[in-house]
Amino acid sequence: STIASVMENVAIFDSPGKGRGLKANKEFWAGDVIFAEASLSAVVFDSLAERICHSCFRRQDKLQRCGQCKFAHYCDRTCQRAGWAEHKQECSAIKTFGKAPNENIRLVARILWRLDKEGGVVSDMQLTTLEELEDHICDMQEDEMKEFKVDIHNFLDYWPRNSKQHTIDVISHIFGVINCNGFSVSDQRGLQAVGVGLFLNLCLVNHNCWPNCTVILNHGNQSAVNTMFHSQRRIELRALGKIEEGEELTVSYVDYLNLSEERQRHLKTQYFFECTCEHCKNKTKDDLKMAGREKDGVKPTEEQVKEASDYCYQMMDKIEKARLNGDYHEVVKLCRGCIEKAEPVLADTHIYLLRIYSTMSEVQSYLQYFEEAADYARKMVEGYVKLYHPNNAALGMAAMRAGVTHWQAGLIEVGHGMICKAYAILMVTHGPTHPITKDLDAMRVQTEMELRMFKENEYVYHSMREAALKNKPMTMMHEPKSVEEGIKDLFHRRK
Repeated sequence: STIASVMENVAIFDSPGKGRGLKANKEFWAGDVIFAEASLSAVVFDSLAERICHSCFRRQDKLQRCGQCKFAHYCDRTCQRAGWAEHKQECSAIKTFGKAPNENIRLVARILWRLDKEGGVVSDMQLTTLEELEDHICDMQEDEMKEFKVDIHNFLDYWPRNSKQHTIDVISHIFGVINCNGFSVSDQRGLQAVGVGLFLNLCLVNHNCWPNCTVILNHGNQSAVNTMFHSQRRIELRALGKIEEGEELTVSYVDYLNLSEERQRHLKTQYFFECTCEHCKNKTKDDLKMAGREKDGVKPTEEQVKEASDYCYQMMDKIEKARLNGDYHEVVKLCRGCIEKAEPVLADTHIYLLRIYSTMSEVQSYLQYFEEAADYARKMVEGYVKLYHPNNAALGMAAMRAGVTHWQAGLIEVGHGMICKAYAILMVTHGPTHPITKDLDAMRVQTEMELRMFKENEYVYHSMREAALKNKPMTMMHEPKSVEEGIKDLFHRRK
């Protein structure tokens, strides 16, 4: 039935000004899975090679190392066996080469080994071959071209003599394709990008800054103790709202919380096209994203708004440096100074202010100042609601974070409300089987129970809560990540 569904659900067509695209063959509603697709191939990032299972992409503390190449790491024997088909040739190539080459080279090699073994069509659900995808090599800037040539040179040294030999053109084409179409693969919780993979059908879905679909990675039953049930890496293309038959299917390659001109520049340099979507043409919501705060009918002057914006922009750089150094008290101090200066002048939808709220709530929550963290998380979500599509996954994740922070601060009513809001969004963007949605559902049940207790007897609720916190502080928060480090870009690009 799944095979039929891809072909029944979508069709390739010529999208005006965009080349090939996909359109809906029938009507879809919010949360519908339009298609699911396994990766042609995927690799773990160089930087995480020892912390992530190379087969199921789970983040694990204790991984077992491949005894042969000493590079690949796995949860256990089951994952190692499951990954062997992909790793077999790589394993001896790494041994011969003397080290593992970078992630791009490893990905291209894995793709070629698979295509050599199975031919260009590896599944009956495949809508395109790799050859037919664009590589944009002719659009590359000089410095990009330099790196590109170094990768190809190293690839040729790495590629074993006894594997099938390919022309430079074939090899360059694949490097070009993953350069603009390599998809960020996240860990089992979907909270961190841990690798890069290639999904052929997904490459056909064009960009729109206000799209009608979202892509989510759903690794299957990752919580199963038996690793046999850790299914292969697969993505789902899910509808964000009602889609009419014949309508083009689009996803956003970039985060919407940037000005249209920023997004257009980013899309041009990273993906080599001019975005002409309605939101870019009309500069939709750009005014809100840079607005001044109106108080009692009085607006700040354009000068004042510009001054406060520029100040925030410069401070964000310093805040980021302090965060990277792990100096969280300095981060708080800088954020506080920035908020004091900018908050009276800038609107609650100003994107720089929202970035500072986001950082502040994350760091304060990490430092266990939950009340203040909750306050900033709430302001962040209130701003996001006015800017993002109501079913945007980033909005859902932010509402989840804010809900947890309120819960930790003992603000159970608002916390429960936000967790419910997040749950409604993630049911659409991630679906009911995704590990995050399951987590959220458990939190929803828990907070609902606590809210009932709270309403019956506040005193008992607070004393029980104190006892529970003394016993075991709630751990949800990891070390604060940078604003950029969350999975903002749909496709992985080397910085």
